[in-house]
Amino acid sequence: MNAPIGVIDSGVGGLTVAKEIMKRLPNETIYYIGDTARCPYGPRSRQEVRNFTWQMAKALEKMNVKMLVIACNTATAVALESLQRNMPFPVLGVINAGARAAVKKTKRHEVVVLATEGTIKSGAYEEALLSLNTSTHIIPLACPTFVPLVESGEYKGDFANNLIAEGLKPLKNRQFDTVILGCTHYPILQKQIEAVVGEDVNVLSSAEETAKDVQEMLAYNGTLANANAVPAHRFFATGSVPIFRSIAENWLEQGTLDIKRITLK
Repeated sequence: MNAPIGVIDSGVGGLTVAKEIMKRLPNETIYYIGDTARCPYGPRSRQEVRNFTWQMAKALEKMNVKMLVIACNTATAVALESLQRNMPFPVLGVINAGARAAVKKTKRHEVVVLATEGTIKSGAYEEALLSLNTSTHIIPLACPTFVPLVESGEYKGDFANNLIAEGLKPLKNRQFDTVILGCTHYPILQKQIEAVVGEDVNVLSSAEETAKDVQEMLAYNGTLANANAVPAHRFFATGSVPIFRSIAENWLEQGTLDIKRITLK
């Protein structure tokens, strides 16, 4: 019951999901792997992304996690089903959660999906949204500059604001009332995105819905941590630990974190 929850991402973006899990389930321990050395996943081939995702999952399996959250939309799109079939613990992704959040919020059924090139090409969000409401009109937009911006740590200030505004230019004159942040890096840019699309538009991440899914899965399996359990979170990065630490400690607001370099095979 007190075994850790594994969370994986192409880099720091999955911290947005980890933060919501920590908020909703404060007694749970999280082991997080960010593949910062090989980020971004969006432009990579499906096979590469699948291989990298499996490497992270296998590393966490050796650490005896009780479930796995793929906190990366690109990885969810290509690897979720195979991991669910083959891992000895429950595996959740973030795409269905993001689609559910959007369908709950939209009134006009006009939804923008902002995501990486890989997620947009997969059509996974279109499939998930249309399975929930067949009348949804979907406007997909790949934003390839957003993940490197977040991973660099330079996501505040005029340069970042201008880059975000430029990336969202194709939405000018389009009609929509809801935006899905279809990459877990993007909530770190949420305020800037909201400033561009306007206050009347719902801008949603999958993080909160994913945390609900985690809670429901653990409750169903009877594996929620004890009420008196004290979490001992651990974080692993395949690339620079100082850059990861700067972003993680700023975003999670948990004080000094246990962060180590990891080599994946």
